[in-house]
Amino acid sequence: MSPRSGWEFTDDRGQLTVAPHRPERVVAYIQAGATLWDHGLHPLGIFGSHHDGESPDPAKAGGLPLGSTRCFGAGSSVDPDAVLTAGPDLVVAVSYGGGQIYGIDPETAKHLEERVPVVFVDVGRDRPLDGIRDRFTALARSLGAPHEPDAQDLRWAEDRLRTLTARPAAARVLALSAAGPGTVHLARPGTWPDLRALSTLGVDLLDPGQGAGANWRTTDWAEALAFDPDVVLGDIRANAATPDVLRNDGHWRALRERTRTVAWNPEAPRSHRGHARFLDAVAAAL
Repeated sequence: MSPRSGWEFTDDRGQLTVAPHRPERVVAYIQAGATLWDHGLHPLGIFGSHHDGESPDPAKAGGLPLGSTRCFGAGSSVDPDAVLTAGPDLVVAVSYGGGQIYGIDPETAKHLEERVPVVFVDVGRDRPLDGIRDRFTALARSLGAPHEPDAQDLRWAEDRLRTLTARPAAARVLALSAAGPGTVHLARPGTWPDLRALSTLGVDLLDPGQGAGANWRTTDWAEALAFDPDVVLGDIRANAATPDVLRNDGHWRALRERTRTVAWNPEAPRSHRGHARFLDAVAAAL
């Protein structure tokens, strides 16, 4: 970007977005907004997905100050006219492939794209975690991020995990999302960029095996217990069942009693800071 050439960014659809000046009023999907915040940028507003309720999910928000960040709703409740009335000069969306804005209805997405520049960052299964992080870093730089990301803590966390996982009889790790009493979604490690990153660092992630579901295998808590993990990565997003809801399931209680639990957010901020926090938490459990 330069004062004479304006602003431009090529997103993960390969689409070049050009503007006469650097965008300053940004509306973003909540995960993207939290990532920009980690780069020192404060979005004007955010929106959530069909999985979210009326209020922003604190897990997805990361360090984003929700009290001073307008929320335009989630999923089908997002009103594109309300977004446009706020006067954004850029919308930052995420995609899980196919070039579709994740989290809102296609007609809403079309309405927005016809009236305001929209850029996509692909956060799906086909991209490595560091690749997603690098794309957000490139976008943040183009938007005038006040500082470069500090990679030192992330490198330290990665080195710590490599050392821990090189020991004999390393801990067995199971990633899951609680659906409710009697039902749990077990994550397929190869389909989640952050879990694949753990695998490359030597973490022994348990695969739930064949069955329906591309990203999850849905089963019961008895089967989760039978995997005999040492550490559980438990989904902390608002759509996951809470311990209060699960407490009457004996198999869930047994799993909780015999394992160490790490908070896992599949939609955490994709920044150096966010990834360092997650790796540190896994290392502490190991």
